Amino acid sequence: MRTIETNGVELAYDEVGDGPAVVLIMGIGAQRVLWPDSLLERFADAGYRAIRFDNRDIGQSTRLCDATVPPVMPSMMRAIAKRPVDAPYTLSDMAADTAGLIEGLGIEQAHVVGASMGGMIAQHLALEHPQRVATLTSVMSGPGSVRHMLGKPRAIRTLLSTPPTTREEAQDHTVRLFRAIGGRLPQDEAQLRRTAGIAWDRGPHPEGFARQWAAIMASGSRLRALRTLEVPTLVVHGTLDPLVPPRAGRATAEAIPGAKMLWVDGMGHDFAPAAIDRMLPALLDHMERHPTR
Repeated sequence: MRTIETNGVELAYDEVGDGPAVVLIMGIGAQRVLWPDSLLERFADAGYRAIRFDNRDIGQSTRLCDATVPPVMPSMMRAIAKRPVDAPYTLSDMAADTAGLIEGLGIEQAHVVGASMGGMIAQHLALEHPQRVATLTSVMSGPGSVRHMLGKPRAIRTLLSTPPTTREEAQDHTVRLFRAIGGRLPQDEAQLRRTAGIAWDRGPHPEGFARQWAAIMASGSRLRALRTLEVPTLVVHGTLDPLVPPRAGRATAEAIPGAKMLWVDGMGHDFAPAAIDRMLPALLDHMERHPTR
């Protein structure tokens, strides 16, 4: 494990390969290991330096244990009612973390790929630190407006279900979660169990999930700001995503001038092996068309 101090927190990261940097930002409550090793290796094989890291408050990065833990459902209800949400930090703070990671690693510009909440952070990064972003790829994410973001009740209930208390429960929970939020593309459930075991061994942190949830709810809609974005953007979304519905991906692509939209047929809110096979050529083409400085 490597760490770097930035923006008042310490971020744990690892990397594979040499060449232009690709920074991968993971979603809510998820550790960096949820980015498949095979994806990093394929970036490396294509001549890129793939970097994944744990967001603040999760995994091996700084945990804000003294911060308040906003209740999840009231945070969502306040966001739906367009009322202020009390959050210890926002997605802009998490974007600043990522900008600091890029700078701290001596990288002038990076290709940035964010999944789910990571896509939201990546959007803030491209808006607020555009000099650090050569290209933006927003995967299974949305523009922050609640009307675009609410998925199917079963998927939301499973995401927000009672946290596991043992390693085996964590593995079972992860498989159950991805069955609920996945599409029709086959998943590697054995790999999901291995990944869940690694994440458990590094330490569960449900309080961090709650604070990251509050950060999403407090950050509001980016639709107006995204209309000013000048970073080359690719939006990737599964046609069967039950958690962040396809309309969220469509709204993101329509808001960003010149954005390209890639629909992955049968993909849900997951990185099934076949989904990676379908999206990776488009990601590589996007980055090759817009090289880093």
